[in-house]
Amino acid sequence: MDFITKLPKTVNGYDTIWVIVDHITKSAHFFSMKETDKMEKLAQLYLKEVVSRHGWDRFLPLAEFSYNNSYHSSIQVAPFEALYGRKCRSPICWNKVGDRQLTGPEIIHEMTEHIVKIKQRLETARSRQTSYADVRRKPLEFQENDMVLPKVSPWKGVIRFGK
Repeated sequence: MDFITKLPKTVNGYDTIWVIVDHITKSAHFFSMKETDKMEKLAQLYLKEVVSRHGWDRFLPLAEFSYNNSYHSSIQVAPFEALYGRKCRSPICWNKVGDRQLTGPEIIHEMTEHIVKIKQRLETARSRQTSYADVRRKPLEFQENDMVLPKVSPWKGVIRFGK
């Protein structure tokens, strides 16, 4: 996936080309778009033009069901279970006899508890990842007149230093 930007605007206002290379079918898709298009619009464009063209749209509910039931180590549960407090059931056995219905205040209280639990687990995962990264990081201290070589990409060097 790549974007070709800064093109002259067309009559419809398109100024960017979105290039998607499909590694499965070895085909490329080119979509004209505006550089300011939001991610939601790009997702809709992708679903409409690529997924439905190949007939993959019939598998989207299965992919969503699989994602909702997959274990995420950062929150330590599946997303559906983290949000609703119970395991996601397939539509085949959706209702069980004797399931109690929660009222408004109970739902809000349970959802608040789940959100707090998710935030704590995400913070734990974030601090764990930070500690892994900090092991490799070395504190640097410079004195006046030390020779240093700034690591700057060529394009940023052109913009920042006017070279």
